[in-house]
Amino acid sequence: MRSSENVFHLAIPIRDIDETAKFYVEGLGCREARRYDDRVTLDFFGDQVVCHLAPDEIDPDPKMYPRHFGVTFRTREDFDEVHARAKSRGLPFFAEQFVRFDGQREAHRTFMLRDPSNNLLEFKHYDDPTMMY
Repeated sequence: MRSSENVFHLAIPIRDIDETAKFYVEGLGCREARRYDDRVTLDFFGDQVVCHLAPDEIDPDPKMYPRHFGVTFRTREDFDEVHARAKSRGLPFFAEQFVRFDGQREAHRTFMLRDPSNNLLEFKHYDDPTMMY
């Protein structure tokens, strides 16, 4: 089982190091851990996202499914804070906030952002915390 000493690792393709760092660090508030000529490593809400320079791998027309990543927040306050930050900093929304599975046990609020390389990020919060997994 995962402990707080371990972190999840995800690698994604990007087209430009500087625009990516600006989106994630200045926009979302992530921490830049390392930067090289071909990648930037981020503390993405406690997990590690490595953005590799791969301009030929960018999806020109991304779809919500099957490929996206993000954070499921335990508290509504944390979810609302990131949503407000994204709005106030003018980050590009792929999908505005909505409720998925409304009226069902697995109901959750969600919104999706599009980073500068068309990677889709989903942020969500479940009304029933037992539905997080």
